[in-house]
Amino acid sequence: MNRTAQAILLFLVGGVLLHAGVTGLYLRYVKAGLRPLVLAAGVVLVLAAVATVRYARRPPDGHPAPRVSWLLVLPVFALVLAAPPALGSYSAMRAGTAVTAPRILTPLPDGNPVRLTVIDYADRAVYDHGRSLAGRTVTLTGFVAFDHAGAPYLVRMLLNCCAADAQPVKVGLTGRVPAVLPPDSWLEVTGGYRTERATDPVNGGTIPFLEVARARPVAPPADPYESLG
Repeated sequence: MNRTAQAILLFLVGGVLLHAGVTGLYLRYVKAGLRPLVLAAGVVLVLAAVATVRYARRPPDGHPAPRVSWLLVLPVFALVLAAPPALGSYSAMRAGTAVTAPRILTPLPDGNPVRLTVIDYADRAVYDHGRSLAGRTVTLTGFVAFDHAGAPYLVRMLLNCCAADAQPVKVGLTGRVPAVLPPDSWLEVTGGYRTERATDPVNGGTIPFLEVARARPVAPPADPYESLG
């Protein structure tokens, strides 16, 4: 590509990164903590585009860019116009649970119910054997998924870095579970620890359960993923 084409492409990619960082679109691809890096990358690419334009004013030193090179801008527009949806039940039930290694648990705050992430509840239920959950009421938010037998689970995808390495955290639901639950619908559930467990058929990990006292549908959150920091 000639320098003008390079500058345009750099500017478009940088603009898309800035747009994604400002609007929250980046959350479809990476965890929330990486927002400063996304914005910084956008700024660097825009500045590189400006510098390239300055160099482009010099006499041409090569052949004109073939028209087919402009097809490189199509993925850029696709990031904005056709952003993929967040990973859901299809991916979750075909991957093994992320609850496979113990993590450090901090004391729960006072009060009932206490709002927890799905991974925090699962870790306490599995590795703490529910001791820190005894006598407590918790509230979790996640999307609904079903196994091959039709049993419902509340799920949240856990990111280490980006959506490519996402793993599901699955919590089985018992008790007052709504009769009609479409897959991928988002649900806020409040209830208590249940000793029942299941084995994930994909990787042999442990799936804890929650005794649901009440549940209500909610809109998908701005950040559909969870992370460990």
